Amino acid sequence: MTGPKTCSYWLDTAPPFTGGADGGLDSRTDVAIIGAGFTGLSAALALRQRGVSVTVLEADRAIGAASGRNGGHCNNGLAHDYAALSAKLGRDRAGAYYRAHVAAVDTVERLARENDIDCDFRRPGRLKLAAKPEHFEKLARAYDVLRAEIDTDVELVAPGRIGDEIGSAAFHGGLIQTTSAQLHVGKFGVGMAHAAARAGARIHEHTPVTDILRRPGGGWRVVTPRGEIVADQVLIATGGGGTGGALRPLQWFRRRIVSVGSFIIATQPLDPTLLDRLFPNRRNYVTSKNIGNYFRTTTDNRLVFGGRARFAVSNPLSDLKSGRILEATLGRTFPELAGTRIDYCWGGMVDLTADRLPRAGQHDGLYYSMGYSGHGVQMATYMGERMAEVMVGRPQANPWADLDWPSIPGHLGKPWFLPLVGAYYRVQDILH
Repeated sequence: MTGPKTCSYWLDTAPPFTGGADGGLDSRTDVAIIGAGFTGLSAALALRQRGVSVTVLEADRAIGAASGRNGGHCNNGLAHDYAALSAKLGRDRAGAYYRAHVAAVDTVERLARENDIDCDFRRPGRLKLAAKPEHFEKLARAYDVLRAEIDTDVELVAPGRIGDEIGSAAFHGGLIQTTSAQLHVGKFGVGMAHAAARAGARIHEHTPVTDILRRPGGGWRVVTPRGEIVADQVLIATGGGGTGGALRPLQWFRRRIVSVGSFIIATQPLDPTLLDRLFPNRRNYVTSKNIGNYFRTTTDNRLVFGGRARFAVSNPLSDLKSGRILEATLGRTFPELAGTRIDYCWGGMVDLTADRLPRAGQHDGLYYSMGYSGHGVQMATYMGERMAEVMVGRPQANPWADLDWPSIPGHLGKPWFLPLVGAYYRVQDILH
């Protein structure tokens, strides 16, 4: 028996991108964008719509990294407990950050519609599942604060009603953000690449950047194995895992980002009547543990089931080890799915900041946006547009401009401390 495909389901089932630039690099461009993920492609499209010449340089294939290797969720809300963030930063700042995440989901929907991208976008809502009875009490408090301060599009599912939402005895109630969405991220990403190329952006795949050098007369020399290009502005649109240890101008970012592996499996197509029983509303699902899981169904009736099965980086061996852990967890959570054939197993890197809030702005002349901390599908797309606005002279378009960004003590780029972090969170999940 053959094992699962060790590639992203989304990338494997997306159409090819056929709009890449032919030939060598142009000698100059207004803006060079490093990275053809959601940030870079969204920024490229927005800049071209403003008449700015754009060259996108991608080391691999368009959306081949985090943008095409995630769980396919597009959720409203922060990566935090909103009430805790409001208490720490104040209601105004926390509310602004929350609204930015809401606007990000709207941006994905708008861009898919405006560019005729068939990517299975829908808004089934996100259900956060209480993994322990005491977790439901926290969700109930969060619901009260959300309703009172920022978001009326939330619903609380009492423990006695959780069977109406999910066919598993493992959960004790939940909280629904009803406007959260899901989509086929591979189709969306390829659609965005084609939209940017049609608008005039030159997208060079398999063109890694090997150096970025400041020009004495202003602007930058961007060096690749295929030649050099002079750019007035540069946007760093890669994550911490893609900034390249050899690129000296990017070391500053690497000391502020922790890249953690997140691992995913996708089952064989399942009987729709079984899915109706287990997932009657076909929502996005996430569990309340620190080392929890996230999952959703697909239009071809698979279950995509992921999580930080191991606190490790993603590579082929690590992905397979993590996939076996996820398969066992899937069987415990949904006994009816125990033994189900797994067709895909893959991993990707999630870029975390210390406070799990994104960072964007300008450092030493380079523009950047990164650190989406698990909300990259929507936030990267949104921030590409926002950074395009910043780069044409509207700095107020950046919702994260007021955040400082200190380096992480002891972190020089390689996350040597991941096993310790994993052990800490496992203990927390046992105790709380």
